[in-house]
Amino acid sequence: MSTPETAPAPLRLGTRGSALATTQSGLVARRLEELLGRPVELVRIRTEGDVKTGSLASLGGTGVFVTALREALLDGRCDVAVHSLKDLPTAQPAELTIVTPEREDPRDALCARDGLTLDTLPRGARVGTGSPRRAAQVQAARPDVELVDIRGNVETRLARALGPDADLDAVVLALAGLSRLGRTEVVSQALDPVVVAPAPGQGALAVEARTADLAPGTPLADAFAALDHRPTRLAVLAERAVLARLEAGCAAPVGAHARVEAGELQLTAVVARVDGTEQLTHSASAALAADAGPRDRATQDDAATALGVRVAESLLADGAARLAPLVGGTGEPRTAEDDDVAPRSDVEPLHTPTGTDDPEGA
Repeated sequence: MSTPETAPAPLRLGTRGSALATTQSGLVARRLEELLGRPVELVRIRTEGDVKTGSLASLGGTGVFVTALREALLDGRCDVAVHSLKDLPTAQPAELTIVTPEREDPRDALCARDGLTLDTLPRGARVGTGSPRRAAQVQAARPDVELVDIRGNVETRLARALGPDADLDAVVLALAGLSRLGRTEVVSQALDPVVVAPAPGQGALAVEARTADLAPGTPLADAFAALDHRPTRLAVLAERAVLARLEAGCAAPVGAHARVEAGELQLTAVVARVDGTEQLTHSASAALAADAGPRDRATQDDAATALGVRVAESLLADGAARLAPLVGGTGEPRTAEDDDVAPRSDVEPLHTPTGTDDPEGA
């Protein structure tokens, strides 16, 4: 007489509790169930950024939306965690490993009353965002509009411009989040990255696990390999290398947009004054080696990172630290008098910069 097989224990996937976070995590959970042939359950974790209010800079910026999730991973309360990649500090701890599934559209979206666009907003229009990057670039494009600092989840923000008690003319949100929530009907304009460069890593997710659980040949390691999307991985490596080299935190208006096209990786990055009165832009590209094995993957990753560092150093050489609160390669905060910045590729960042840029799941 045969005995019934015991059902595999669910894989525990850690997530923040907002509607956007659980939607994103649910997408990853369903894919992992397909790859692993076992159930995946969501474990909701409250982070510091969920509990506290105020601007991201006042909360400390770095890691406020990820530290609790990582602690849950390391102490065994969950097996995998899902983050918005732009929330992750650029320094990755050795005991944890991330993989990046295919990215959603990285652009920002204007959600305005009456279908208005950035060009057709009236003079003096009130535009809401909690992101210094978005505010600076919108102000650069439209110096005549008023930027209003806001926080809250997607629906809270949308209500400020589109609800019955709206007090704003428009809000700026990540298009990826609206797409994942099925709310793209509220978008009046997807903003061209040439006008508003997205946050480094915007639109991408990071699926994270304990490095010790990803030994080659294990089911979870194979699943992570299947989740990896090469063009996304290379693009966000380049973008986040810009952030790391500049040592830019959440208060610095820094945007970066990379994409793989025709066998090369193309990257554009922007550093702006907080008030939008001045900005610097630099673009560059790097040829990619053929993708035939682990050695080629490492070569591609190195090329992506080097491209980001090169673009960041060009921005520093042009005086980016004069515009924004950057530490850069000098190890000391810059001031308006520090016009000449010498790039130093031999210096590792002294801080842990972050990609946190006004998470709409807050």
